[in-house]
Amino acid sequence: MALAIAWNSFFTLLTVVMAWGTAALWYRLGLASPWRQLVVGLWGVLILGLVTLALQGFRGAALAGQSLALLVLLTWWFRLTPTHDRPWADDVNYLATGEVTGSRLTLHHVRDFDWRTRDDATVRWETRSYDLDRLDSVDMIVSSWGRPGVAHVMVSFGFGGEDFVVFSVEVRRLRGERFSEIGGFFRQYELAIVATDERDAVRLRSNVRGEQVSLFRIAMPRQSMRSLLLAYVEEANQLAKAPRFYNTITANCTTLVFAMVRGIGAGLPLDYRLLVTGRLPSYAFKVGGLWPGYSLAELEIQGRIDQQARDAHDVPGFSRRIRQGVPGWEERGASSGPTPPI
Repeated sequence: MALAIAWNSFFTLLTVVMAWGTAALWYRLGLASPWRQLVVGLWGVLILGLVTLALQGFRGAALAGQSLALLVLLTWWFRLTPTHDRPWADDVNYLATGEVTGSRLTLHHVRDFDWRTRDDATVRWETRSYDLDRLDSVDMIVSSWGRPGVAHVMVSFGFGGEDFVVFSVEVRRLRGERFSEIGGFFRQYELAIVATDERDAVRLRSNVRGEQVSLFRIAMPRQSMRSLLLAYVEEANQLAKAPRFYNTITANCTTLVFAMVRGIGAGLPLDYRLLVTGRLPSYAFKVGGLWPGYSLAELEIQGRIDQQARDAHDVPGFSRRIRQGVPGWEERGASSGPTPPI
């Protein structure tokens, strides 16, 4: 009896792995239609055939068939490797890299696009330099598009309330390709770390895509700001040397940042909101990372900047305009106020 239960459990486990393989083939098999659909269909027929064989009492043959099929599938799966050499979409065509000389940070391939539609922009990639001694603010920018709990999170570093650079961990899509959250589980995309001008990053989401965008000033000591910025640069440099796959759970816009923040010594607890990215502000509030003196509701209401971004579309001082009234920025506009420690 115990042997039969163990066999059934093992066979069921292998069947579940084969079912996972159906999705892996659908999202990652590099065949054009209709050949990809044909292979996926044949794989599904194989799963049903092996289950039927087991139910008819041919357990050994069914288990051998599953083992052989999974050996072939997993050999293919683990031989998939990320690459930098593909026809990338314009906005992720280059990855950020940087180096520090003294107190001067130089970033290469800073994106400064002038967006007209989500697929059309004046393309500009620049090399920019920043004075680390003037680094005095960190903001979390959260953009959501109507899917419950789903959002994109970026981090903006400010220098004297005048210069800002945004780091965004993104899917590195092919030209003309759309993002699929499900495809992100199956090695469909490579990972990108992009440095952008703040006007580019915010306007793309608020003005062009019509998303809801919020800005939260982070309460962080200056030394921690510097450590986090340099952690971003180091992570970006490593990614430029060795490509990685994006993963909807393990390598995305929040989990990488969480790992970097922990890496600079912040003792942050694990929490489900690290995966439900739309809830990340409540997590940051819980651990004391948002600007003090306000409730979470006040921070969320006063931090909405999408209308301000639309109003400030092409006017000078974009970064100052979108911060008007945002907690932590309300008293001195875009000049940094006191920076309380976490």
